[in-house]
Amino acid sequence: MNYELILGLEVHIQPKLNSKMFCRCSAEAFGKEPNTLTCPVCLGLPGALPVPNKKAIEKTQLLGLALNCKLNKYSKFDRKNYFYPDLPKGYQISQYDLPLCENGFLMIKEKKIRIRRVHLEEDTGKSIHEPGRTLLDFNKSGVALIEVVTEPDFRSAEEATLFSKEIQRIVRYMNISDADMEKGQLRLEANISVRNEGDKNYPPYRVEVKNINSFRFFEKAVNYELNRQVEILKSGLMPMQENRGWDDIRGVTRPQREKEEAHDYRYFPEPDIPPMDFDEAYIYALKAKLIELPYQKVLRFIEKYAISAEYAYILTESLQTAELFEQMCKNHNPQLVANTLINKPSTRKLSFREFNALLLENTVEKLTEDETKKLVKEVILTSAKAVEDYKTGKEESLMFLVGSVMKKSLGKADPNVTKRLLESLL
Repeated sequence: MNYELILGLEVHIQPKLNSKMFCRCSAEAFGKEPNTLTCPVCLGLPGALPVPNKKAIEKTQLLGLALNCKLNKYSKFDRKNYFYPDLPKGYQISQYDLPLCENGFLMIKEKKIRIRRVHLEEDTGKSIHEPGRTLLDFNKSGVALIEVVTEPDFRSAEEATLFSKEIQRIVRYMNISDADMEKGQLRLEANISVRNEGDKNYPPYRVEVKNINSFRFFEKAVNYELNRQVEILKSGLMPMQENRGWDDIRGVTRPQREKEEAHDYRYFPEPDIPPMDFDEAYIYALKAKLIELPYQKVLRFIEKYAISAEYAYILTESLQTAELFEQMCKNHNPQLVANTLINKPSTRKLSFREFNALLLENTVEKLTEDETKKLVKEVILTSAKAVEDYKTGKEESLMFLVGSVMKKSLGKADPNVTKRLLESLL
């Protein structure tokens, strides 16, 4: 019997902000001394009231628009109750039934991936497990976190990885987030189950593999979990519904706890934050801030510059490279510019001026040796003093003569050939 992967994805993105989601503590938690970026609000002390970060809301809505979502004109925050030590309040401020954005999609290799929702919440603290104890760092507690939740539309780890990489490109283009996975600014969670190939019903269970911060580890975790679940089904059993973590040292997923359902969290509207109303004028102003997105650039580059889809994708990986490519195409052949940027990756970090000089150097048609020899003779005849100085032992005069030939040839003479001809004729 053949089996089929059913995968839904949750992409967690830390937006680029100065302060946390509901307080004024710095959001730059990575690498800071533990528990130095905290206050009564993010520590959940009695009497402290949260105030939403307006820029975090705006960035979430902009991402929703980029992902073809409907923006809800009425939205609210909710309390998600759970009792783990990484959020000292005993609950997380998140969104449940009225998220900021919902019902979107993103095309991946001509396949439409449905996006259920894009919502905003606060991040948890960090737990450091040591033998016999757990240490808690609350610097990250309360940092804004955007969550993109897809429908279970993925049928391979590769598809889900391509989607995640495209989300990373989009948020970087729009300056929503740096999305640095090593710093935890973009994290992936996969809801995985398996069904018989051809079956149209979703399986009665799902396993969530949590907090993966590497595309390579993500693919390994999904494929391992797929094989693990297939083996369980082949034995006639049903995989347990649970949360698991990825152990990159052993290359396996490990059980963490039973998977909760929505009713386990006892969601209810956050009483300390009023609901949010957005009018048409506000949404119109947001739409005006949208820029050309990477997948849109890919299509335009293919059509306008007649380059391959593969080249177009590489050239749009970063906004800086895409802009460098377009600027250089104004004065140079697009194929030459594309080939240089792709075959010499170090050139992508050059300024417009540096890259232009490099292209000019590589595209100028050089003079033949006979043509260069003619110019060398002309320079010798018109540079009597420099010639005399060279003959009396002043070597620097030779470089003056080389420079004179290069200037006369408008840079088309080869300097090494010029130097050799001068030495021979002199």
